Amino acid sequence: MNQSPNIKSTVGRQGSLSRSHFNGLSLDLGAQELSKAIHEIPIDDNDEQLTQVDVNGSAGQDAVLMRLDHPIRIKMEGPLGDYAFAFNQQADIRMTGNVGNGVAEGMISGAVRVRGDAGIGAGAAMTGGTLAIYGNAGNRCGAAMRGGGVFVRGDVGDDAGVGALGGMIVIGGDAGHNLGDAMSNATVFIRGSAASLAAGVTDAPLRKREQLRLGLLLINASIRGDAKEFRRIVPSAMLEAEANERGELNPNWR
Repeated sequence: MNQSPNIKSTVGRQGSLSRSHFNGLSLDLGAQELSKAIHEIPIDDNDEQLTQVDVNGSAGQDAVLMRLDHPIRIKMEGPLGDYAFAFNQQADIRMTGNVGNGVAEGMISGAVRVRGDAGIGAGAAMTGGTLAIYGNAGNRCGAAMRGGGVFVRGDVGDDAGVGALGGMIVIGGDAGHNLGDAMSNATVFIRGSAASLAAGVTDAPLRKREQLRLGLLLINASIRGDAKEFRRIVPSAMLEAEANERGELNPNWR
């Protein structure tokens, strides 16, 4: 469909803050037209809150809102198919329902919050931003991450964090087999138990500074829990290097 969408906005004020609401955008327009419509929504640099867009008609579709690069808040309902919100930049996306494989894959910045379960490869190859899953995630969660953070309130499957070189993975429940990566600089925290750890990986209690850091991150991700309940999953060589350096991380531990 080549016709531009008819978007009506209403602006409400609460105290000194203002926020625009754009309602009625639908994927019935087609993925390209919807993305174009979102990117054309004007952003007021003086607004202290993001403009909010409500998107409908997306249930069951793959590759929903890929490659967004706009400072905007999006609310929508699922379930969604594979590769939803992949390569997101700047957008703050809040979704209710389950998602398929590859949610937020390659995300660069912004935030994606999923109030449901996610399939295989959630947050894979992320370089920045925050992915919060308020359910369970499948195998290879956070695989090949380079940065950013993945927060899962429930359980994750096998091979979580495999190939990750940076970033953070927080698991509120249990993990499957082969958790972590012996050559990883990623930080992995888990509250439950893992079926098995990857070769060359061990678990250790959190240090005080890590408890403080994780506590703040849990609050920001709207995930309940005491940081003291978590343990960190680290390469054994890294743990040995920390001990040798009197608690200071040795950047040449590998």
